[in-house]
Amino acid sequence: MSRPIYVAIDTPDIDQARSIVQAVGSHAGGIKLGLEFFLRNGRAGVMDIAHLGLPIFLDLKLHDIPNTVAKAIMALRPFEPAILTVHAAGGRAMMEDAKAAASASTKVVAVTVLTSLDGSDLRSIGIAGQPQAQVERLAALAQEAGLDGIVCSGQEVAAVRKNWPHGFFVVPGIRPAAAAVADQKRVMTPRAALDAGASILVIGRPVTAAEDPLGALRAIEGSL
Repeated sequence: MSRPIYVAIDTPDIDQARSIVQAVGSHAGGIKLGLEFFLRNGRAGVMDIAHLGLPIFLDLKLHDIPNTVAKAIMALRPFEPAILTVHAAGGRAMMEDAKAAASASTKVVAVTVLTSLDGSDLRSIGIAGQPQAQVERLAALAQEAGLDGIVCSGQEVAAVRKNWPHGFFVVPGIRPAAAAVADQKRVMTPRAALDAGASILVIGRPVTAAEDPLGALRAIEGSL
C-alpha cells in the first residue's frame, strides 16, 4: 500500500471532519470514521466524507448475535466502506455471517484487544494472561471464520503475522516518538509498527490535534 496511514477523524462535528480530511487528503491513505461520527451524522455524513475521494474505514466495532450483525452489515453495504470492524469476541459464527453479508470490496476485520487495555484490564474482566495471548487466540478464530484480518496493537502484529502471513493487519495506538500516549497503553511508533508487519496504521490525535495536521502527517510519513 503506497500510503499506509489512515487518519482517524474522531469527532462528531462534520464541518471539522471535512476540514481535516481536506487538509490531509493529499497524504492520507484513507479516513477512519468511528461511532461518534456515525451516530451524529449517519449515512449522509459518511457519504459526505466519502465524496472527498479517500477510502473509508468504518470503525463501528459491531458485536451482537450473528443475525443482527449480518443485517447491520447489509444495511451498511451502500456505503461501500474499504474496511469495516466487528468484535472478534462475538464468536466464529458472528464473524462468518459478518463476512458473508459484506460487499466483496469491503475488508472485514476483527477487533481483538483494544489498545487502551493491558494485562490488568483483561484480568478485571476475567481473561487470564497478557494481551498477546488473547490477541493470538482471537486472530486464529478470525482467520478460521474467513475474515480478512484483525485489529491489534503493534506489539502483537509480528507474532500474529507468522501464523497468518496473508492477513490484513490494522494497527491503531500509533504514536510518534515524541507524542503523548493519552488513553492508549499498548503503543508503537509508525516505523516500528510497519516493520513488525502492519498493513495499515491508524493515527488520530497526533495528526488531527496538531496545529498543522498536514505538516504532522507529512512528518510521520517521512519517518517511514
